[in-house]
Amino acid sequence: MKSHYRVVVIGGGVVGASVLYHLAKLGWSDVALVERSVLTAGSSWHAAGGIHALNADPNIAALQAYTIDLLSEIEEESGQNIGLHMTGGLTMAGTPDRWEWLQSAYRTFQSIGIEDCRLVSVEEAVALNPIMSGDGLLGGMWADREGYIDTTGTVHAYAGAAKKRGATVIENNRVLELNQTLQGWEVVTEKGTISCEHVVNAGGLWAKQVGRMAGVELPVAPLKHHYLISDTIPALEALDFEVPMTVDLEGFTYLRQDQKGVLLGIYEVNTEHWAMDGAPWDYGMELFQEDTDRIEHELTLGFERYPALQDVGVKTWVNGAFTFSPDGNPLVGPVPGKRGYWSACAVMAGFLQGGGVGKSLAEWMIHGEPEADVYGMDVARYGIWAENKQYIAQTTGQFYSRRFVMTYPNEQLPAGRPIKTTAAYTDMTNAGAKWGQSWDLEVPLYFAPQGFAETPSLKRSNAHDIVGAECRAVRDGVGLLDITAFSRFEVSGPNAESWLNHLMASKLPAPGRAKLAPMLGQDGRLKGDLTIFNWGDGTWWITGSYYLRQWHMRWFNDHMQDGVNLRDLGDEMGGLSLAGPKSREVLQAALSDGDLDALRFMGCAQMDVGLIRCKVGRLSVAGELGYELHCRAGDLKTLRDHLLAAGADHGMIEYGFNALLSLRLEKSFGIWSAEFTQGYTPGMTGMDRWIDWSKDFIGKDAAAAERDGAGPDKLLVTLEIDALDADASGYEPVWHEGRKVGFVTSGGYGHCLGKSLAMALVDRSSAAEGTALSVHVVGVERPATVIAASPYDPQGRVMRG
Repeated sequence: MKSHYRVVVIGGGVVGASVLYHLAKLGWSDVALVERSVLTAGSSWHAAGGIHALNADPNIAALQAYTIDLLSEIEEESGQNIGLHMTGGLTMAGTPDRWEWLQSAYRTFQSIGIEDCRLVSVEEAVALNPIMSGDGLLGGMWADREGYIDTTGTVHAYAGAAKKRGATVIENNRVLELNQTLQGWEVVTEKGTISCEHVVNAGGLWAKQVGRMAGVELPVAPLKHHYLISDTIPALEALDFEVPMTVDLEGFTYLRQDQKGVLLGIYEVNTEHWAMDGAPWDYGMELFQEDTDRIEHELTLGFERYPALQDVGVKTWVNGAFTFSPDGNPLVGPVPGKRGYWSACAVMAGFLQGGGVGKSLAEWMIHGEPEADVYGMDVARYGIWAENKQYIAQTTGQFYSRRFVMTYPNEQLPAGRPIKTTAAYTDMTNAGAKWGQSWDLEVPLYFAPQGFAETPSLKRSNAHDIVGAECRAVRDGVGLLDITAFSRFEVSGPNAESWLNHLMASKLPAPGRAKLAPMLGQDGRLKGDLTIFNWGDGTWWITGSYYLRQWHMRWFNDHMQDGVNLRDLGDEMGGLSLAGPKSREVLQAALSDGDLDALRFMGCAQMDVGLIRCKVGRLSVAGELGYELHCRAGDLKTLRDHLLAAGADHGMIEYGFNALLSLRLEKSFGIWSAEFTQGYTPGMTGMDRWIDWSKDFIGKDAAAAERDGAGPDKLLVTLEIDALDADASGYEPVWHEGRKVGFVTSGGYGHCLGKSLAMALVDRSSAAEGTALSVHVVGVERPATVIAASPYDPQGRVMRG
């Protein structure tokens, strides 16, 4: 063991070994993995080892596909047998909604380039897995690249391949403490102290403690998970092939062959946490006693689905712990506020996702950005509120218990809610507000009559007409929306303007003005679709998506300059928006001080609205004449009351974000996580129209190369879809004469236009207005047409009026 390495990876499971391998593969060979016991002595040794393509997040699914492709490569490179059995896989549906969802998911896979899947009938599925009963099933999806591996062999293959590239593996050496230094970190171990520039927490069951060593409280918790291995099944002995990896979604089980028996795994609804403060340091290759009473229901369903199990015994029970995050996705990336400290934790499906996690983290460390858009597993998607132990217990338990439970796009889940509410929350609830969640904040979705309950659905729900009425009220009159769920950052100091000029690709607004501002990474891809306010007194605001607060703050701090003061106002400020042709009349009636006539479109100023001092901007995401009013968080209730009183004579209604999403689609206004992501470029998305090419800014060279070259392969367009009772939502494939040419970024119903609309990234050759295309909507192919952007008020006269 040397006294210095460039990187120290803590944890010898599949994730730590993958990170080590990818660092070495990308050229950083002065790296070491430190393991308290021996490789795999955590969750890795007892993992079921299944590999499959299905994931609800298309970006995660793509990383899983990368991992599957990598397995044979590391086996060959290391010389270590990984016991790869590529049996293919079945995912079965037993309810009409689930069958619709599976057909839709199949099309999503096509969108992201996973082509080795197909839908199968029950009869074909039973032929592929003859020990499965088809009773109650409606259909399934087959994937070629599914199966299982030897978990211990795979970890040693990653580690062996890394060592061949110069990396070091140090076993039986527990890390005792971490100390941050000016140069990086001191890793104090049982065998001495190692200095390094970077530390990677791949601690698995011990990730909590390794985080606390650095003053980091990670939202992770271990839960117990059962599987059994059966005795020999005669029906399997008679086959000349292995049965495929099979997931029975309604039965909460997965199955694969194990010699001439099977491994049957269970995602039990009645969950049990263990060691929420982290596993004991002396815990190793141990298991818990099986608890068949707790899993009786799921076990019964499993034995009914595979009747041959009823005639043989159980050879082995495995009840071991795995670490989960609140949403079940990994926690990966640079930890905000801890320079050189990286997370690679909560990778519940380590053998399926470990390759993609290792690749992305190594790229991030070496090149500054991962190749893929990995926000879905970025550690910065959680804030300090997620450190609460009850929140962690509720959300991880909810995810685990719903692992195979049908979740609908319009369904609001209860765990870990509510955390943060606005000062007007109770009054808005009494007014009929139905709530969703953005990061830690409750946000209004729509306002409904007392007693109304929305039915979860893959199609248009029973709230469809309620949302439509809100949209029309805004277009025809005036609506009030709580916009507390916008992020707000205050920038000041002598170098504030020069820093913003370097950070943002757009020209900065003049005093008393606001401007849309794309922000780019070094690679020229998007880092934000933001709005900059210049308040004219030396202070600026950056506003954007509330749930990106931690993510953006990390980016800002990583590029900070002297002479700049930056504050996140997200917990200090709230806001309300007025939108619609009567919004000026309402605000004029509510004003106690301020010149509304002087506030032109995209102007901003301080004004007094009743008793509340507000920062007011004249803009609207709804595409109407509108105003954003920002106030202290505690003033929101009083401001709302005052505006409602001022709007009473004008028929003003309150509306929610579901209506805003419809209104913005009618304007072809993109949003982050849909039209704009860190996987897309300004040229693809039309954000290049805001770039000021005369100045220097982060990402300029890469953006200019796109501009001056052949241009992007895909362009963002607006589609009108001949839909029936459902609308596109995102990642549906777009077809042109039978050829896949792109995918939907977001969609919904344009209530005021009476049309099903979507925005999509399509090949340049299919982007012309009037091009006839088709889109799969909830698995059904429907005609679509490229239409001109902003089908409502295309000249923008209404919002400038």
